[in-house]
Amino acid sequence: MSRYAVIDVGTNSVKFYIGERDPAGAWRKVVDRAEVTRLGENLQQTGELAPQAMQRTLEAIAGMAEEARRNGVQGLAAVGTAGMRVARNSADFIAQVRGRCGVDIEVIPGEEEGRLAFVAVQAGLGIGEGSLVVFDTGGGSSQFTFGHGRAVDERFSVNVGSVRYAEKYRLDGVVTEAGLRQALEAIAADLARLDGARSPDALIGMGGATTNIAAVKLGLAEYDSDIVQGSTLDRRELDRQIKLYRTTPLEERRRIVGLQPSRAEVILAGACIVRTVMEKLGKEALSVSDRGLRHGLLVERFGV
Repeated sequence: MSRYAVIDVGTNSVKFYIGERDPAGAWRKVVDRAEVTRLGENLQQTGELAPQAMQRTLEAIAGMAEEARRNGVQGLAAVGTAGMRVARNSADFIAQVRGRCGVDIEVIPGEEEGRLAFVAVQAGLGIGEGSLVVFDTGGGSSQFTFGHGRAVDERFSVNVGSVRYAEKYRLDGVVTEAGLRQALEAIAADLARLDGARSPDALIGMGGATTNIAAVKLGLAEYDSDIVQGSTLDRRELDRQIKLYRTTPLEERRRIVGLQPSRAEVILAGACIVRTVMEKLGKEALSVSDRGLRHGLLVERFGV
């Protein structure tokens, strides 16, 4: 059995996956976890990755690289996404990671991020022949892929991420109805590229916000990717959770069953993004994919 690892360095969290491939080419999960390090904290205001945020993320990556070595992986791929694409000092952070961990981070374009997410959905969910939209919303950006079956028609990335709105509109605690409305209007304006798009036969959502919302709906005291994978979310559930987060102080949010405590600050912003995508694409419900960029990267880099 051959083992390979991937590290996805996002604006809000670092995701780590080790997969084991058997001689027939089938994959088995060995490790799948994430650490919220807030690499993009205050990035919108300063244009740079903050020293404390880089240190938190560096420590997380060092631990993952060491875990990969202990598991005897034959190869490791690491990518950086939205936060690292825009930060002026990304090269400094990449050099620090290389020096400390021996890991080279490749900063990939948003379109490539979306393509790899689409690959992950193809590998993890049964896709029919109808039209579909796959979207992956993260801390710094959201990626969209429009297609039919396995064919891609269009893919693009927009700077719509939960960290940005949580910071700008103070969505990390109790929010007034007027404040929430202001944030939703801003998100809708920034997702204008979706305006006029035809409603797809299927909508598939992925990313930390979407999977955490699903875990809260399912009441998962301990996250279980197999239960979250393929579950559904409808607008009524999104509205329920948006109201819950809007009216709940931060420390109480951290105690909500199913919500990863370190995501409490950005979950309201994430829920608002997911809800807005559903509305703009005219869908009452979406399917949740727990398989994201890291799974697509694993298949692409080490699948043959």
